[in-house]
Amino acid sequence: MRDTSARMLALLSLLQSRPDWPGPELAARLGVSTRTIRNDVARLRELGYPVDAETGRTGRYRLGVGASLPPLLLDDDEAVAIALGLRAGTGLAGTREAGDRALAKLDRVLPHRLRRTLAALTQATDRGPENTGSDAPDPEVDPALLRALAEAIRDRTSLRVGGGADGPTRLLEPYRLVSWQRRWYVVVRDPRDDRWTVLRADGLDLRTPGGGRFTPVEPPEDLTDLVLREVAASGWSVHARIVVHAPAAEVLAHINPAVGVVEPRDEHSCVLVTGADSVATVSAYIGMLDMDFHVDGPPELVAQLRTTGERYLRAVGE
Repeated sequence: MRDTSARMLALLSLLQSRPDWPGPELAARLGVSTRTIRNDVARLRELGYPVDAETGRTGRYRLGVGASLPPLLLDDDEAVAIALGLRAGTGLAGTREAGDRALAKLDRVLPHRLRRTLAALTQATDRGPENTGSDAPDPEVDPALLRALAEAIRDRTSLRVGGGADGPTRLLEPYRLVSWQRRWYVVVRDPRDDRWTVLRADGLDLRTPGGGRFTPVEPPEDLTDLVLREVAASGWSVHARIVVHAPAAEVLAHINPAVGVVEPRDEHSCVLVTGADSVATVSAYIGMLDMDFHVDGPPELVAQLRTTGERYLRAVGE
């Protein structure tokens, strides 16, 4: 039989690994009696761990929700996975500092063999750039803002959103947070006209206090699909309508639907409504279609295409 301290740590680890345990199964796992399990549970409670129990012939136990975060017991794979995840975390303002603090705490309590494993993984691996689809920097979103949005969605509480320096505030009903291409979007409904809108979280001016509770309505479509379509059509810094000299079905077969909206023109051509964070990125996307096309605007995109074309011609000596 393990000593009491080791056994209690093993019991705590089991309770953290799944929601519910029958007393006899815990006893069998630890090689003790159900009476010993009851005594160890009582000791854990004295130490501040909120262990809930159901009385009965066998009894059942689960780790409840306490007032503070209890120490977590992790197996080797879990500890390494968390450490690697903390090292990889990007895209939210403040998470790098918080992640570094959490990683330092984890590193201090890792066994020597796991510190060696993590050091080996860190030294032997590298990461490519996150933003390879655009030459624009990734925006950062304050984690506190995301928490506020998520809680408003959970509690069905309206958001009070500012309209700029002098614009009026609006009350909007939040329904879904969507993370896509290193950006965060929130889908909201305006109750005044039943209009569904996709807003970028990094540009959101959230006012406090928020609005009252609302009764949700059924969305008109899948909200993730709504985000992808709306961002492709209007959510970028640069927008373009490109006439592609190919049937709509052929264009759709070559692109991800999130890239843009394809509007049939006739049996031999269509219009691709697309965008990106810069004209250089739009220019690169159009070239990747590998189809003939025509662009009238915006002027900045026309100029970029001319520059790109001349550069390609110089590359082959023409």
